[in-house]
Amino acid sequence: MKGAAAVAEILKREGVEFLIGYPVNPVIEAAARADVRTIIVRQERVGLHMADAVSRLTSGRRIGVFAMQHGPGAENAFGGVAQAYGDSSPIVVLPAGFPRRLCGIPPNFSSVVAYRPVTKWIEQVMVADAIPDALRRAFTQVRNGRPRPALVELPTDVLAEEVPEPLTYRPTFATRTAPDPQAVTEVARVLVEAQRPVIYAGQGVHYARAWDRLRELAELLGAPVTTSLQGKSAFPENHPLSLGSGGRSVPRPVHEFLKEADVIVGIGCSFSITNYGVAMPKGKVMIHATLDPADLNKDVVADHALVGDAGLVLDALSAEVRDRLRSDRRDRREVAARVAQEIKTLRADWLAQWMPKLAADEVPLSPYRVIWDLLHTVDPATTIITHDAGSPRDQLSPFWESTVPLSYIGWGKTTQLGYGLGLAMGAKLVHPERLCVNVWGDAAIGFTGMDFETAVRERIPILSILLNNFCMAIELPIMEEATRKYRSTDISGHYADMARAFGGYGERVTEPAEIVPAIRRGIRATQEGQPALLEFITQKEITFSIFK
Repeated sequence: MKGAAAVAEILKREGVEFLIGYPVNPVIEAAARADVRTIIVRQERVGLHMADAVSRLTSGRRIGVFAMQHGPGAENAFGGVAQAYGDSSPIVVLPAGFPRRLCGIPPNFSSVVAYRPVTKWIEQVMVADAIPDALRRAFTQVRNGRPRPALVELPTDVLAEEVPEPLTYRPTFATRTAPDPQAVTEVARVLVEAQRPVIYAGQGVHYARAWDRLRELAELLGAPVTTSLQGKSAFPENHPLSLGSGGRSVPRPVHEFLKEADVIVGIGCSFSITNYGVAMPKGKVMIHATLDPADLNKDVVADHALVGDAGLVLDALSAEVRDRLRSDRRDRREVAARVAQEIKTLRADWLAQWMPKLAADEVPLSPYRVIWDLLHTVDPATTIITHDAGSPRDQLSPFWESTVPLSYIGWGKTTQLGYGLGLAMGAKLVHPERLCVNVWGDAAIGFTGMDFETAVRERIPILSILLNNFCMAIELPIMEEATRKYRSTDISGHYADMARAFGGYGERVTEPAEIVPAIRRGIRATQEGQPALLEFITQKEITFSIFK
Protein backbone atom coordinates (compact mmCIF):
# COMPACT_ATOMS: atom_id res chain seq x y z
CA MET A 1 0.00 0.00 0.00
CA LYS A 2 1.02 3.62 -0.46
CA GLY A 3 2.48 5.56 2.45
CA ALA A 4 -0.63 7.72 2.82
CA ALA A 5 -2.85 4.64 2.98
CA ALA A 6 -0.56 3.13 5.61
CA VAL A 7 -0.95 6.27 7.75
CA ALA A 8 -4.74 6.05 7.44
CA GLU A 9 -4.77 2.39 8.41
CA ILE A 10 -2.60 3.12 11.45
CA LEU A 11 -4.95 5.90 12.53
CA LYS A 12 -7.86 3.45 12.37
CA ARG A 13 -5.97 0.91 14.48
CA GLU A 14 -5.26 3.64 17.03
CA GLY A 15 -8.98 4.31 17.35
CA VAL A 16 -8.99 7.66 15.53
CA GLU A 17 -12.55 8.45 14.43
CA PHE A 18 -11.98 11.96 13.06
CA LEU A 19 -9.11 13.32 11.00
CA ILE A 20 -9.32 17.09 11.15
CA GLY A 21 -7.30 18.95 8.58
CA TYR A 22 -6.84 21.39 5.77
CA PRO A 23 -5.72 20.44 2.24
CA VAL A 24 -3.54 19.56 0.54
CA ASN A 25 -2.21 16.55 2.42
CA PRO A 26 -2.52 13.07 0.85
CA VAL A 27 -3.35 11.58 4.25
CA ILE A 28 -6.74 13.34 4.21
CA GLU A 29 -7.94 11.54 1.07
CA ALA A 30 -6.45 8.24 2.25
CA ALA A 31 -8.32 8.59 5.58
CA ALA A 32 -11.63 9.16 3.77
CA ARG A 33 -11.04 6.03 1.69
CA ALA A 34 -10.43 4.14 4.95
CA ASP A 35 -13.76 5.43 6.36
CA VAL A 36 -12.16 7.79 8.88
CA ARG A 37 -14.36 10.91 8.95
CA THR A 38 -12.49 13.87 7.53
CA ILE A 39 -13.38 17.33 8.85
CA ILE A 40 -12.11 20.33 6.90
CA VAL A 41 -11.77 23.66 8.71
CA ARG A 42 -11.38 27.23 7.48
CA GLN A 43 -8.00 27.73 9.14
CA GLU A 44 -5.48 25.33 10.59
CA ARG A 45 -5.41 26.71 14.12
CA VAL A 46 -9.10 25.99 14.72
CA GLY A 47 -8.68 22.42 13.50
CA LEU A 48 -5.90 21.87 16.00
CA HIS A 49 -8.13 23.30 18.73
CA MET A 50 -10.80 20.75 17.77
CA ALA A 51 -8.28 17.91 17.95
CA ASP A 52 -7.13 19.29 21.29
CA ALA A 53 -10.67 19.01 22.68
CA VAL A 54 -11.05 15.44 21.43
CA SER A 55 -8.04 14.44 23.53
CA ARG A 56 -9.04 16.47 26.60
CA LEU A 57 -12.67 15.37 26.69
CA THR A 58 -11.63 11.71 26.62
CA SER A 59 -8.80 12.10 29.17
CA GLY A 60 -6.40 11.11 26.39
CA ARG A 61 -8.13 7.77 25.77
CA ARG A 62 -8.84 8.98 22.23
CA ILE A 63 -6.23 11.09 20.51
CA GLY A 64 -7.07 14.10 18.39
CA VAL A 65 -5.18 14.14 15.08
CA PHE A 66 -4.66 17.01 12.64
CA ALA A 67 -3.13 16.96 9.17
CA MET A 68 -2.12 19.95 7.04
CA GLN A 69 -0.30 20.99 3.89
CA HIS A 70 3.44 21.46 3.75
CA GLY A 71 4.62 25.04 3.53
CA PRO A 72 1.82 27.51 4.31
CA GLY A 73 -0.38 24.96 6.10
CA ALA A 74 2.40 24.02 8.48
CA GLU A 75 3.30 27.68 8.97
CA ASN A 76 -0.30 28.66 9.82
CA ALA A 77 -0.75 25.77 12.27
CA PHE A 78 2.02 26.75 14.67
CA GLY A 79 -0.22 28.63 17.12
CA GLY A 80 -2.56 25.69 17.64
CA VAL A 81 0.31 23.33 18.44
CA ALA A 82 1.87 25.88 20.79
CA GLN A 83 -1.46 26.21 22.62
CA ALA A 84 -1.73 22.43 23.05
CA TYR A 85 1.85 22.32 24.31
CA GLY A 86 1.27 25.10 26.84
CA ASP A 87 -1.90 23.50 28.17
CA SER A 88 -0.56 19.90 28.04
CA SER A 89 -2.90 18.37 25.49
CA PRO A 90 -1.86 15.10 23.79
CA ILE A 91 -2.48 15.57 20.07
CA VAL A 92 -0.76 14.01 17.05
CA VAL A 93 0.11 16.44 14.25
CA LEU A 94 0.80 15.19 10.72
CA PRO A 95 2.13 17.95 8.47
CA ALA A 96 3.08 17.07 4.94
CA GLY A 97 6.66 17.94 4.10
CA PHE A 98 8.39 19.17 0.98
CA PRO A 99 9.69 16.36 -1.26
CA ARG A 100 12.96 15.03 0.13
CA ARG A 101 15.05 16.64 -2.61
CA LEU A 102 13.75 20.04 -1.37
CA CYS A 103 13.70 19.40 2.38
CA GLY A 104 15.80 21.88 4.31
CA ILE A 105 16.53 24.10 1.33
CA PRO A 106 15.63 27.75 2.01
CA PRO A 107 13.03 29.16 1.99
CA ASN A 108 11.13 25.85 2.31
CA PHE A 109 9.50 25.56 5.75
CA SER A 110 10.64 22.62 7.87
CA SER A 111 8.15 21.49 10.51
CA VAL A 112 10.68 19.19 12.13
CA VAL A 113 12.91 22.21 12.79
CA ALA A 114 10.34 24.89 13.57
CA TYR A 115 8.05 22.90 15.87
CA ARG A 116 10.69 21.41 18.13
CA PRO A 117 10.13 23.92 21.01
CA VAL A 118 6.38 23.21 21.17
CA THR A 119 6.27 19.43 20.86
CA LYS A 120 7.06 16.57 23.18
CA TRP A 121 8.17 14.33 20.30
CA ILE A 122 9.05 15.25 16.73
CA GLU A 123 10.55 13.46 13.76
CA GLN A 124 10.64 13.43 9.98
CA VAL A 125 10.03 10.24 8.02
CA MET A 126 12.56 9.81 5.21
CA VAL A 127 11.58 6.38 3.84
CA ALA A 128 8.09 4.91 3.51
CA ASP A 129 8.74 1.69 5.42
CA ALA A 130 9.60 3.82 8.50
CA ILE A 131 6.05 5.21 8.71
CA PRO A 132 4.74 2.54 11.13
CA ASP A 133 7.69 2.98 13.50
CA ALA A 134 7.42 6.77 13.47
CA LEU A 135 3.69 6.74 14.23
CA ARG A 136 4.14 4.09 16.91
CA ARG A 137 6.65 6.38 18.65
CA ALA A 138 4.35 9.40 18.31
CA PHE A 139 1.28 7.67 19.74
CA THR A 140 3.32 6.09 22.51
CA GLN A 141 4.59 9.51 23.53
CA VAL A 142 1.17 11.14 23.69
CA ARG A 143 -0.31 8.23 25.65
CA ASN A 144 2.47 8.10 28.25
CA GLY A 145 3.99 10.60 30.65
CA ARG A 146 3.08 14.26 30.48
CA PRO A 147 0.48 14.78 27.73
CA ARG A 148 1.77 17.07 25.00
CA PRO A 149 1.80 17.15 21.19
CA ALA A 150 3.79 14.78 19.01
CA LEU A 151 4.52 15.69 15.40
CA VAL A 152 5.55 13.50 12.47
CA GLU A 153 6.50 15.31 9.26
CA LEU A 154 5.69 13.25 6.15
CA PRO A 155 7.32 14.40 2.90
CA THR A 156 4.87 14.20 0.02
CA ASP A 157 7.04 11.84 -2.02
CA VAL A 158 7.32 9.47 0.96
CA LEU A 159 3.52 9.32 1.17
CA ALA A 160 3.45 8.22 -2.48
CA GLU A 161 5.91 5.36 -1.97
CA GLU A 162 5.02 1.75 -1.22
CA VAL A 163 4.93 0.38 2.33
CA PRO A 164 5.51 -3.39 2.62
CA GLU A 165 2.43 -5.50 3.28
CA PRO A 166 1.02 -6.90 5.43
CA LEU A 167 1.21 -3.81 7.62
CA THR A 168 2.56 -4.86 10.99
CA TYR A 169 1.25 -2.35 13.47
CA ARG A 170 -0.32 -2.87 16.90
CA PRO A 171 -2.14 -0.08 18.77
CA THR A 172 -0.03 1.60 21.42
CA PHE A 173 -0.74 1.40 25.14
CA ALA A 174 -0.72 3.69 28.16
CA THR A 175 1.27 3.11 31.33
CA ARG A 176 1.07 4.65 34.81
CA THR A 177 3.72 5.44 37.38
CA ALA A 178 3.23 5.35 41.16
CA PRO A 179 4.85 7.59 43.79
CA ASP A 180 7.61 6.59 46.22
CA PRO A 181 5.90 4.80 49.17
CA GLN A 182 8.20 6.48 51.73
CA ALA A 183 7.31 9.90 50.34
CA VAL A 184 3.62 9.01 50.52
CA THR A 185 3.97 8.10 54.20
CA GLU A 186 5.61 11.42 55.00
CA VAL A 187 3.08 13.46 53.01
CA ALA A 188 0.19 11.65 54.72
CA ARG A 189 1.68 12.56 58.10
CA VAL A 190 1.96 16.22 57.12
CA LEU A 191 -1.63 16.30 55.86
CA VAL A 192 -3.11 14.62 58.92
CA GLU A 193 -1.22 16.93 61.27
CA ALA A 194 -2.10 20.08 59.29
CA GLN A 195 -4.55 22.49 60.88
CA ARG A 196 -5.78 24.20 57.70
CA PRO A 197 -4.78 22.11 54.66
CA VAL A 198 -5.99 23.05 51.18
CA ILE A 199 -6.05 20.69 48.19
CA TYR A 200 -5.24 22.29 44.83
CA ALA A 201 -6.21 19.98 41.94
CA GLY A 202 -4.94 20.34 38.37
CA GLN A 203 -5.91 18.74 35.10
CA GLY A 204 -3.78 15.70 35.90
CA VAL A 205 -6.83 14.58 37.88
CA HIS A 206 -8.84 14.72 34.64
CA TYR A 207 -6.27 12.70 32.68
CA ALA A 208 -6.15 10.09 35.46
CA ARG A 209 -9.95 10.16 35.79
CA ALA A 210 -9.33 10.31 39.52
CA TRP A 211 -12.34 12.46 40.39
CA ASP A 212 -13.84 10.06 42.94
CA ARG A 213 -10.46 9.53 44.59
CA LEU A 214 -9.93 13.28 44.91
CA ARG A 215 -13.29 13.56 46.62
CA GLU A 216 -12.45 10.65 48.91
CA LEU A 217 -9.22 12.28 50.13
CA ALA A 218 -10.92 15.63 50.69
CA GLU A 219 -13.69 14.03 52.73
CA LEU A 220 -11.25 11.91 54.75
CA LEU A 221 -9.32 15.01 55.78
CA GLY A 222 -12.25 17.42 55.88
CA ALA A 223 -10.06 19.57 53.61
CA PRO A 224 -11.34 22.20 51.17
CA VAL A 225 -10.55 21.83 47.47
CA THR A 226 -9.79 24.38 44.81
CA THR A 227 -8.71 23.66 41.25
CA SER A 228 -6.62 25.28 38.59
CA LEU A 229 -8.50 26.67 35.61
CA GLN A 230 -7.43 23.57 33.66
CA GLY A 231 -8.57 21.37 36.54
CA LYS A 232 -11.98 23.01 36.93
CA SER A 233 -14.76 20.37 37.21
CA ALA A 234 -12.33 17.81 38.70
CA PHE A 235 -14.14 18.39 42.01
CA PRO A 236 -17.90 19.09 42.12
CA GLU A 237 -18.36 22.78 42.85
CA ASN A 238 -21.66 22.14 44.61
CA HIS A 239 -19.82 20.02 47.20
CA PRO A 240 -19.67 21.62 50.67
CA LEU A 241 -15.84 21.46 50.61
CA SER A 242 -15.47 23.13 47.21
CA LEU A 243 -13.83 26.55 47.15
CA GLY A 244 -14.28 26.99 43.39
CA SER A 245 -11.60 27.31 40.74
CA GLY A 246 -8.53 29.51 40.68
CA GLY A 247 -7.77 31.53 37.57
CA ARG A 248 -6.98 35.20 37.17
CA SER A 249 -10.33 35.94 38.81
CA VAL A 250 -11.50 33.73 41.66
CA PRO A 251 -14.32 33.28 44.15
CA ARG A 252 -13.55 34.81 47.54
CA PRO A 253 -13.29 31.40 49.33
CA VAL A 254 -10.31 30.46 47.10
CA HIS A 255 -8.41 33.59 48.07
CA GLU A 256 -9.22 33.41 51.78
CA PHE A 257 -8.51 29.71 52.29
CA LEU A 258 -5.21 29.78 50.42
CA LYS A 259 -4.16 32.84 52.41
CA GLU A 260 -4.95 31.12 55.73
CA ALA A 261 -3.68 27.63 54.83
CA ASP A 262 -0.75 26.08 56.65
CA VAL A 263 -0.32 23.26 54.10
CA ILE A 264 -1.15 23.34 50.37
CA VAL A 265 -1.06 20.07 48.43
CA GLY A 266 -1.11 20.32 44.64
CA ILE A 267 -2.24 17.15 42.87
CA GLY A 268 -1.95 16.69 39.12
CA CYS A 269 -0.75 20.26 38.64
CA SER A 270 2.42 21.99 37.48
CA PHE A 271 2.31 25.00 39.84
CA SER A 272 3.47 27.04 36.85
CA ILE A 273 3.47 30.77 37.39
CA THR A 274 1.01 32.40 35.00
CA ASN A 275 -1.02 35.60 34.96
CA TYR A 276 -4.07 33.42 34.39
CA GLY A 277 -3.78 31.16 37.42
CA VAL A 278 -3.99 31.63 41.15
CA ALA A 279 -0.69 32.60 42.76
CA MET A 280 0.49 30.37 45.57
CA PRO A 281 0.99 32.40 48.77
CA LYS A 282 4.40 32.47 50.47
CA GLY A 283 5.20 30.86 53.80
CA LYS A 284 3.16 27.67 53.38
CA VAL A 285 4.24 24.05 53.51
CA MET A 286 4.02 23.05 49.85
CA ILE A 287 3.38 19.48 48.72
CA HIS A 288 3.69 18.92 44.99
CA ALA A 289 2.28 15.79 43.35
CA THR A 290 2.90 15.79 39.60
CA LEU A 291 3.37 13.35 36.75
CA ASP A 292 6.32 15.31 35.38
CA PRO A 293 9.41 15.71 37.61
CA ALA A 294 10.42 18.70 35.46
CA ASP A 295 7.67 20.62 37.29
CA LEU A 296 9.31 20.18 40.69
CA ASN A 297 10.90 23.36 42.11
CA LYS A 298 10.42 25.04 38.71
CA ASP A 299 8.23 27.91 39.90
CA VAL A 300 7.12 26.93 43.40
CA VAL A 301 9.59 25.49 45.89
CA ALA A 302 8.30 22.16 47.21
CA ASP A 303 8.77 20.93 50.77
CA HIS A 304 7.53 17.47 49.80
CA ALA A 305 7.11 15.85 46.39
CA LEU A 306 5.26 12.90 44.91
CA VAL A 307 5.87 11.92 41.29
CA GLY A 308 3.29 9.79 39.58
CA ASP A 309 -0.14 9.43 38.02
CA ALA A 310 -2.68 11.50 39.96
CA GLY A 311 -4.95 8.50 40.45
CA LEU A 312 -2.18 6.34 41.91
CA VAL A 313 -1.02 9.25 44.08
CA LEU A 314 -4.53 9.69 45.48
CA ASP A 315 -4.96 5.94 46.02
CA ALA A 316 -1.73 5.76 48.00
CA LEU A 317 -2.40 8.94 49.96
CA SER A 318 -5.94 7.95 50.91
CA ALA A 319 -4.78 4.56 52.20
CA GLU A 320 -2.06 6.15 54.34
CA VAL A 321 -4.31 8.95 55.57
CA ARG A 322 -7.07 6.52 56.50
CA ASP A 323 -4.60 4.45 58.50
CA ARG A 324 -3.27 7.50 60.37
CA LEU A 325 -6.73 8.85 61.13
CA ARG A 326 -7.37 5.86 63.37
CA SER A 327 -5.12 7.48 65.97
CA ASP A 328 -6.09 11.08 65.20
CA ARG A 329 -7.93 12.83 68.01
CA ARG A 330 -9.90 15.25 65.84
CA ASP A 331 -13.42 14.42 64.72
CA ARG A 332 -13.02 14.86 60.96
CA ARG A 333 -16.77 15.14 60.44
CA GLU A 334 -16.74 18.09 62.80
CA VAL A 335 -13.76 19.57 60.96
CA ALA A 336 -15.51 19.16 57.60
CA ALA A 337 -18.68 20.77 58.94
CA ARG A 338 -16.75 23.77 60.27
CA VAL A 339 -14.88 24.19 56.98
CA ALA A 340 -18.08 23.83 54.97
CA GLN A 341 -19.80 26.50 57.04
CA GLU A 342 -16.88 28.89 56.60
CA ILE A 343 -16.96 28.33 52.84
CA LYS A 344 -20.72 28.84 52.73
CA THR A 345 -20.48 32.13 54.63
CA LEU A 346 -17.65 33.48 52.50
CA ARG A 347 -19.38 32.49 49.27
CA ALA A 348 -22.69 34.02 50.33
CA ASP A 349 -21.02 37.33 51.23
CA TRP A 350 -19.06 37.34 47.97
CA LEU A 351 -22.12 36.58 45.84
CA ALA A 352 -24.10 39.27 47.64
CA GLN A 353 -21.44 41.80 46.61
CA TRP A 354 -21.64 40.66 42.99
CA MET A 355 -25.40 40.22 42.73
CA PRO A 356 -25.98 43.79 41.47
CA LYS A 357 -23.96 42.83 38.36
CA LEU A 358 -25.21 39.25 38.13
CA ALA A 359 -28.83 40.39 38.21
CA ALA A 360 -28.39 43.81 36.59
CA ASP A 361 -31.46 45.01 34.71
CA GLU A 362 -29.59 47.47 32.51
CA VAL A 363 -29.00 48.34 28.86
CA PRO A 364 -26.41 47.66 27.49
CA LEU A 365 -26.47 44.29 29.20
CA SER A 366 -24.16 43.32 32.01
CA PRO A 367 -21.99 40.41 30.77
CA TYR A 368 -22.33 38.99 34.27
CA ARG A 369 -26.11 38.93 33.88
CA VAL A 370 -25.73 37.00 30.62
CA ILE A 371 -23.45 34.43 32.30
CA TRP A 372 -25.69 34.15 35.37
CA ASP A 373 -28.81 33.64 33.27
CA LEU A 374 -26.97 31.10 31.09
CA LEU A 375 -25.94 29.10 34.18
CA HIS A 376 -29.52 29.02 35.45
CA THR A 377 -31.07 28.19 32.06
CA VAL A 378 -28.94 25.24 30.95
CA ASP A 379 -28.42 21.99 32.85
CA PRO A 380 -24.75 22.26 33.95
CA ALA A 381 -24.59 18.48 34.43
CA THR A 382 -25.26 17.87 30.73
CA THR A 383 -23.41 20.92 29.41
CA ILE A 384 -19.76 21.32 28.37
CA ILE A 385 -18.64 24.92 28.42
CA THR A 386 -15.43 26.76 27.63
CA HIS A 387 -14.36 30.37 27.70
CA ASP A 388 -12.19 32.49 25.48
CA ALA A 389 -9.20 34.62 26.41
CA GLY A 390 -9.57 37.92 28.22
CA SER A 391 -12.82 39.12 29.75
CA PRO A 392 -14.95 36.01 28.94
CA ARG A 393 -12.52 33.83 30.92
CA ASP A 394 -12.34 36.18 33.89
CA GLN A 395 -16.09 36.78 33.96
CA LEU A 396 -17.15 33.16 33.50
CA SER A 397 -14.77 31.04 35.56
CA PRO A 398 -15.52 32.28 39.11
CA PHE A 399 -19.30 32.15 38.74
CA TRP A 400 -19.86 29.04 36.64
CA GLU A 401 -20.62 26.07 38.89
CA SER A 402 -19.25 22.84 37.40
CA THR A 403 -20.78 19.75 39.00
CA VAL A 404 -19.58 16.84 36.84
CA PRO A 405 -16.11 15.97 35.50
CA LEU A 406 -14.95 17.33 32.15
CA SER A 407 -17.90 19.71 31.89
CA TYR A 408 -15.66 22.80 31.77
CA ILE A 409 -12.66 23.19 29.47
CA GLY A 410 -10.43 25.67 31.24
CA TRP A 411 -7.19 26.99 29.79
CA GLY A 412 -4.77 29.85 30.05
CA LYS A 413 -1.08 28.95 30.10
CA THR A 414 -1.09 30.71 26.73
CA THR A 415 -4.07 32.81 25.74
CA GLN A 416 -4.74 32.83 22.02
CA LEU A 417 -7.93 34.65 21.10
CA GLY A 418 -10.49 32.44 19.38
CA TYR A 419 -9.43 29.13 21.00
CA GLY A 420 -12.84 28.44 22.56
CA LEU A 421 -14.71 27.95 19.28
CA GLY A 422 -12.60 24.97 18.21
CA LEU A 423 -12.75 23.50 21.71
CA ALA A 424 -16.54 23.61 21.70
CA MET A 425 -16.69 21.97 18.26
CA GLY A 426 -14.27 19.25 19.33
CA ALA A 427 -16.29 18.67 22.50
CA LYS A 428 -19.45 18.23 20.42
CA LEU A 429 -17.71 15.62 18.27
CA VAL A 430 -16.89 13.64 21.39
CA HIS A 431 -20.25 14.20 23.11
CA PRO A 432 -22.95 14.79 20.48
CA GLU A 433 -25.62 14.21 23.12
CA ARG A 434 -24.52 17.17 25.26
CA LEU A 435 -24.95 20.92 24.93
CA CYS A 436 -21.53 22.33 24.04
CA VAL A 437 -21.01 26.05 24.60
CA ASN A 438 -18.24 28.54 23.96
CA VAL A 439 -18.32 32.00 25.52
CA TRP A 440 -16.27 34.58 23.64
CA GLY A 441 -15.95 38.27 22.98
CA ASP A 442 -15.97 40.43 19.89
CA ALA A 443 -12.15 40.40 19.79
CA ALA A 444 -12.01 36.60 19.77
CA ILE A 445 -14.60 36.19 17.03
CA GLY A 446 -12.42 38.41 14.85
CA PHE A 447 -9.72 35.74 14.97
CA THR A 448 -11.67 32.54 14.33
CA GLY A 449 -15.26 33.55 13.57
CA MET A 450 -15.13 32.26 9.98
CA ASP A 451 -14.97 28.75 11.40
CA PHE A 452 -18.54 29.09 12.64
CA GLU A 453 -19.21 28.14 9.02
CA THR A 454 -17.27 24.94 9.69
CA ALA A 455 -19.71 24.11 12.47
CA VAL A 456 -22.59 24.59 10.02
CA ARG A 457 -21.02 22.69 7.14
CA GLU A 458 -19.72 19.82 9.24
CA ARG A 459 -23.01 19.49 11.17
CA ILE A 460 -21.56 20.31 14.60
CA PRO A 461 -24.43 22.07 16.44
CA ILE A 462 -22.75 24.09 19.19
CA LEU A 463 -24.13 27.06 21.13
CA SER A 464 -21.89 30.10 20.78
CA ILE A 465 -22.41 32.91 23.32
CA LEU A 466 -20.91 36.18 22.10
CA LEU A 467 -20.43 39.13 24.45
CA ASN A 468 -20.22 42.14 22.12
CA ASN A 469 -19.33 45.53 23.59
CA PHE A 470 -17.83 46.91 20.35
CA CYS A 471 -14.55 47.34 22.16
CA MET A 472 -11.43 45.65 23.48
CA ALA A 473 -12.58 46.73 26.93
CA ILE A 474 -9.90 44.98 28.96
CA GLU A 475 -7.29 47.10 27.10
CA LEU A 476 -8.97 50.43 27.84
CA PRO A 477 -6.92 51.20 30.98
CA ILE A 478 -3.61 50.52 29.18
CA MET A 479 -4.46 52.15 25.82
CA GLU A 480 -6.03 55.43 26.94
CA GLU A 481 -4.17 57.71 24.55
CA ALA A 482 -4.42 55.33 21.60
CA THR A 483 -8.15 55.12 22.19
CA ARG A 484 -8.59 58.88 22.64
CA LYS A 485 -6.62 59.79 19.53
CA TYR A 486 -7.24 56.90 17.18
CA ARG A 487 -10.07 54.80 18.66
CA SER A 488 -7.60 51.92 18.71
CA THR A 489 -9.71 49.73 20.99
CA ASP A 490 -12.89 50.04 18.92
CA ILE A 491 -14.13 47.03 16.96
CA SER A 492 -17.51 46.31 15.40
CA GLY A 493 -19.69 43.83 13.58
CA HIS A 494 -23.18 42.33 13.42
CA TYR A 495 -22.25 38.77 14.21
CA ALA A 496 -25.76 37.36 14.44
CA ASP A 497 -26.16 38.35 10.79
CA MET A 498 -22.88 36.58 10.04
CA ALA A 499 -24.12 33.38 11.68
CA ARG A 500 -27.31 33.44 9.62
CA ALA A 501 -25.34 34.13 6.45
CA PHE A 502 -23.35 30.97 7.13
CA GLY A 503 -26.54 28.94 7.52
CA GLY A 504 -26.62 28.85 11.32
CA TYR A 505 -29.05 30.27 13.84
CA GLY A 506 -28.20 33.86 14.77
CA GLU A 507 -29.88 36.25 17.15
CA ARG A 508 -28.86 39.63 18.58
CA VAL A 509 -30.09 40.35 22.12
CA THR A 510 -30.23 43.83 23.66
CA GLU A 511 -32.84 43.62 26.45
CA PRO A 512 -32.40 41.87 29.83
CA ALA A 513 -35.82 40.23 29.63
CA GLU A 514 -34.82 38.56 26.35
CA ILE A 515 -31.65 36.85 27.63
CA VAL A 516 -33.29 33.65 28.88
CA PRO A 517 -35.79 33.28 26.00
CA ALA A 518 -32.96 33.76 23.49
CA ILE A 519 -30.84 31.11 25.22
CA ARG A 520 -33.75 28.70 25.07
CA ARG A 521 -34.24 29.40 21.36
CA GLY A 522 -30.53 28.86 20.78
CA ILE A 523 -30.57 25.55 22.64
CA ARG A 524 -33.58 24.44 20.63
CA ALA A 525 -31.73 25.23 17.40
CA THR A 526 -28.80 23.05 18.46
CA GLN A 527 -31.18 20.23 19.35
CA GLU A 528 -32.51 20.47 15.81
CA GLY A 529 -28.96 20.15 14.44
CA GLN A 530 -28.19 23.81 13.75
CA PRO A 531 -25.23 25.69 15.28
CA ALA A 532 -26.45 28.79 17.10
CA LEU A 533 -24.75 32.11 17.78
CA LEU A 534 -26.36 34.43 20.32
CA GLU A 535 -24.91 37.93 20.24
CA PHE A 536 -25.46 39.88 23.45
CA ILE A 537 -24.81 43.63 23.34
CA THR A 538 -23.00 44.30 26.60
CA GLN A 539 -21.37 47.02 28.66
CA LYS A 540 -17.65 47.76 28.56
CA GLU A 541 -17.15 45.87 31.83
CA ILE A 542 -13.62 45.78 33.28
CA THR A 543 -14.36 44.80 36.89
CA PHE A 544 -13.36 41.27 37.88
CA SER A 545 -13.31 39.15 41.02
CA ILE A 546 -9.61 39.67 41.65
CA PHE A 547 -7.98 39.75 45.11
CA LYS A 548 -4.49 40.94 45.98
